[in-house]
Amino acid sequence: MVGSSYIQKKLLRDHSLRARAEKVIPGGMWGHMSVKALPEGYPQYFSNAKGSCLTDVDGNKYIDFMCGYGPIILGHKDEDVDTAFVEQLREIDLANGPSEKLIDLAELMVDIIPAADWAMFSKNGTDATTACVMIARSKTGRRKIAVARGAYHGAAPWCTPRLAGTTPEDRSHLVYFNYNDINSLEAAVSSVGDDLAGILVSAFRHDTRVDQELPSPNFARAVREIANRTEAALILDDVRAGFRINLGGSWEPLGIHPDLSAWSKALGNGFPIASVTGKDVYRNAAQQVFVTGSFWCGAAAMAAAHATILKLIRMDAISHMEILGNMLRDGIREQASQLGIKVRQTGPVQMPQILFHEDPEFRLGNLFCITALKHGVYLHPWHNMFLSAAHSETDIELALTATQHGLEAVAAAN
Repeated sequence: MVGSSYIQKKLLRDHSLRARAEKVIPGGMWGHMSVKALPEGYPQYFSNAKGSCLTDVDGNKYIDFMCGYGPIILGHKDEDVDTAFVEQLREIDLANGPSEKLIDLAELMVDIIPAADWAMFSKNGTDATTACVMIARSKTGRRKIAVARGAYHGAAPWCTPRLAGTTPEDRSHLVYFNYNDINSLEAAVSSVGDDLAGILVSAFRHDTRVDQELPSPNFARAVREIANRTEAALILDDVRAGFRINLGGSWEPLGIHPDLSAWSKALGNGFPIASVTGKDVYRNAAQQVFVTGSFWCGAAAMAAAHATILKLIRMDAISHMEILGNMLRDGIREQASQLGIKVRQTGPVQMPQILFHEDPEFRLGNLFCITALKHGVYLHPWHNMFLSAAHSETDIELALTATQHGLEAVAAAN
């Protein structure tokens, strides 16, 4: 158990591994899991995980509020999911075609997702969002996709946030609007005439380094109305938020059904799987596009996903995460108020974001998070975080002890 007396050990083995990696891996690490953009003291390498806790290679144990950047929704090494994965692995995983688990999983998703009449599977969120764009273009015979400025939809050339290795042509058919801004969306749509294939929206605005924004009901309704009016696809990118806000889709509480949805992250509780779901009118278009991968029909990950969804339903996991998320948010709000610190907590409580006023370089955010890390709680200074069903009230209480230390450090630095 991580306790309030925890003090982080030096990252000796971690730094040794980083030195080895620098010799054989470009930059030592690539992508969103590189800790080079984080303050000094974050571990890069881990050796063990269970439930809500994560252990680095130097033996430091943390209450984990990043959950692998989202995939871990039931907790690390969930026994039911792991058992389903291993049992399927003993029978068959990858073959010349799928196992029956393909149909089991598709049937389950169609059963629980109101906007799903069919499902397809792949491995990564980028696979799913890219397939959605292709299906929208296949159905409409058009080219343009409206996307929100700053939104993250994956790492393919058409959407990657870093332009190195891409060409202007890769995203020449994207048009941009501001999330939650109906006038901006209308202007973007009007700019492309009758060439709009789809409107691609995140479940909520979860851009890094800025406050998160839940979709306003008016904005969500406007997206649906504009898509209907222009006969374009409403594509919901539920890769990051899927299964943490609503099991039927993150816009289900708003009463908005997308035409196509992209899923991944939490779908398999850490096992690699993604999905596209859609309405019947897009079924033929989905059949026409050629999307595939040698590993996309792996049966073991599908068994894990099937077990994950059933357990989320059985546990009422979303309600559990909401209760604990509110407990964490309320506790931090009270701590900050007592210390006279202005903290902005935004986004859904089960996917918290914590930023500080007048902190454009994240000096205070870095100090807050590295102090919490030294007291056994893994937070992130500028990316939204994640709760899992494995977190407990005790975890939140211990986390609040660490955040108290973090906020006291911030108060002393001001």
